Amino acid sequence: MAECIQINEKTWRIEDGGVRFLLLCGTEKAALIDTGMNTPDARQIAEGLTDLPLILINTHADPDHISGNAAFDTFYMSPAEEENYRAKGGSGTFIPIKEGDVIDLGERPLRIIDIPGHTPGSIAILDEKNRVLISGDSVQDGNIFMFGKFRNIDQFIESMRHLAAYDGLYDEVWAMHGTFPVRPELTAQVLEGAQKVRAGEAKYTPVNRFGMEIALYRFPYAGFLCDLP
Repeated sequence: MAECIQINEKTWRIEDGGVRFLLLCGTEKAALIDTGMNTPDARQIAEGLTDLPLILINTHADPDHISGNAAFDTFYMSPAEEENYRAKGGSGTFIPIKEGDVIDLGERPLRIIDIPGHTPGSIAILDEKNRVLISGDSVQDGNIFMFGKFRNIDQFIESMRHLAAYDGLYDEVWAMHGTFPVRPELTAQVLEGAQKVRAGEAKYTPVNRFGMEIALYRFPYAGFLCDLP
């Protein structure tokens, strides 16, 4: 069963067995950020926490982030993510979002940042007034999935470089996996690790995930699960 943990009077994180999703409230509406892995009732959970009109924003379309999407007719997601979403059986209508868009919940603007690589349409969300970066899966201290279809480590590296433009605008990173929260410096460390993997300068351990033999590159700050070189 999902566990709801209040962060402050207008924000909750919902822990769903190794993944989390978030509820952010403004003065006019609320945003559910992702819908978890085993929570088809994610909308019901959110509506039990707030009476505000509810929207859904997806950071990306991996199956552990969209389990409750079917309860929404429409949702905000990068159009670059549609193939990935439909491949997972996702239903509903995209409201396209892109770099620089701002979704204002009422005195709580959320700025969209495109960070493709983990998936084609991965986004981060800058909660500007609260000085928080919601990073999806791309910045975390767990193991970042970079194997199989839809992953692109070169795009990922460029996205982490792009995030450097937002240095100083956030004090915490809220990832959907791993430790909550993590420090802003992790973004630069994840970039460094990805560059070492791409350059062949990091050692890996063969592991099995979902019946596939893949490579785990583990650094002190995070890991990468990649196709075997």
